[in-house]
Amino acid sequence: MTMKLQATTIFVDDQQRAHDFYTQKLGFVVADDIPLGDARWLTVVDPERPDGTQISLEPKGHPAVRPFTEALVHDGIPFCMLAVDDITAEFERLTGLGVTFTQPPTPMGPVITAVLDDTCGNLLQLAQFVE
Repeated sequence: MTMKLQATTIFVDDQQRAHDFYTQKLGFVVADDIPLGDARWLTVVDPERPDGTQISLEPKGHPAVRPFTEALVHDGIPFCMLAVDDITAEFERLTGLGVTFTQPPTPMGPVITAVLDDTCGNLLQLAQFVE
């Protein structure tokens, strides 16, 4: 038996805004979008790996979530890391789409990182691993 990561959660202020940002700006595709009363089971996935790990765009309903995510943003800490092949090209593409970065591409030893605002209450880190 092999265990694998099926899904991970990013808590968001607004699921529709998250849907739009993660699909239209970041380029993910919807894996699941199931109505659940006031919320949805909304997941996105890498279009090149449709059977890969899904990101659940979960509403910030639990009382502990909002203070946690606000503290991370306040301290400039990204909630998760997304790998890219060419961080400079991705930075230029996303900046052209109006995405706000809190850190431009910056060399950090074996990786170049940049940090962006997902418009839904989180900072995300882009990383290009260099050889």
